[in-house]
Amino acid sequence: MSTSSRVPAPDPGGGVPAQAPPPRPEVVPPPHPVPAKHRTALWGVLLAVALLGGGAAYYLNTQSPGKVSSGPPVVTIPTAVVALGDLNATVRVNGTVAAQNFASLLAPRIMGSRGNLNRGGAGGGPGGDFNLVLLHLEKAGARVKAGDVVAEFDPQFQMQRADDYRDFVVQTENSIKKMIANLAATKEAHDQTVRSSKADWDKAVLDLKTIDIRSAIDAEKYKLAVEEAQAKYKQLVYESSLVEESQQSAIKVSQLNLQQSRIELQRAEANVQRMVIKSPMDGIVVMQSLVRPGGEFGQIREGDQIFAGQPFMSIVDPSSMVLNATVNQVDAERLRLGLKASFRLDAYPDIELPATLDGIGAMAKTSAFRASWVGEIPVRLKIQKMDPRVIPDLTGSAEIVVSSEKNVPLVSRAAVFEDEAGQVVFVQGADGAWTKKKVELGLPNYTAVAIRSGVQQGDVIALQRPM
Repeated sequence: MSTSSRVPAPDPGGGVPAQAPPPRPEVVPPPHPVPAKHRTALWGVLLAVALLGGGAAYYLNTQSPGKVSSGPPVVTIPTAVVALGDLNATVRVNGTVAAQNFASLLAPRIMGSRGNLNRGGAGGGPGGDFNLVLLHLEKAGARVKAGDVVAEFDPQFQMQRADDYRDFVVQTENSIKKMIANLAATKEAHDQTVRSSKADWDKAVLDLKTIDIRSAIDAEKYKLAVEEAQAKYKQLVYESSLVEESQQSAIKVSQLNLQQSRIELQRAEANVQRMVIKSPMDGIVVMQSLVRPGGEFGQIREGDQIFAGQPFMSIVDPSSMVLNATVNQVDAERLRLGLKASFRLDAYPDIELPATLDGIGAMAKTSAFRASWVGEIPVRLKIQKMDPRVIPDLTGSAEIVVSSEKNVPLVSRAAVFEDEAGQVVFVQGADGAWTKKKVELGLPNYTAVAIRSGVQQGDVIALQRPM
């Protein structure tokens, strides 16, 4: 607070002015008091704000979810309504799709000798005649009819093989004719030698008759000449049969070679016909796989070299698709032939087709993916309805219906409780109170159970035990 000073007034007598008294501090008046009516208005405003805040808090507590009131806690019981329906108890199996009716096509087995016997020394190199190279191949998944050409192998080696045997057959036939002619000439020459020897013998016998007029020495010479001519003649007569047998043996060997060459020629010509593969039935082409040089693995295609007798293609009947699966030996006790099933493909989850249990294995087998003491029984399910996407080697599953109940009250298994009275459920009345009722259970599955007595359609039941 600031202060002020007063100036002294002049003395009227003209003298020295009197000394002015010391200044006094300025007195500040006290603040004005607040009127009573103003204080009342202020308290009214504060009270109104408090009431509004309390009202807002009450509204939020009563309208907003998740808020806990200051009263006793409210317990909410989940419920479900009993409805009529069909209930199936099923066994799930997994397996691979296959065709029950199919034909496996093999690369042709080349008939004939692998050597060059009776072939004139020709050959196609190491195993050249038995190389099978695909020239033409039907596309995988194509539909074919019986008699359609589905594959064709390179016939070059087989045609060359047939030509070689054909030439050798002609050569052998001419050789045999030549040997027969030589045999006739040789026999005629030998017969002439025999006749000449017989004449020499006869001449020696005639000369021997003149020994009476001959000297003793000449007589002995004539005797020796007769004996020599006789022995030579007999030797030549004996050799006649040997010469013929020798020639006949050579001809027989050639004839056997000719016969074998003709057989090889027939086989070679048949091999040429085997290079064209035709479908034995109507169906769909399914290609096999192989490992190519270098470790590449893939489906067989044109240009691949196939071994004789190697499977390279299958023709499957799409109307005979089955699911080859396995089932736990415990569940297998519940299965019977003819049971209905619902089939699904892993690759196409939207496909659901009817199926029938067509076969059950007699012996259990162990799986590489389970413990050795877990046995599995092989089963086969016949797919009753066909779909173009159902092809062999796809994986799928099936729900086999082992038993069912139709048009029965169904409840969740969570709504059935064990009590000293047995199986019970809690039914909600019109006033919200819960009544415990004993029920007789029917067929269960993994999530629901049929009720034979105790509840009816439309009852509201608790999914957890009420307090």
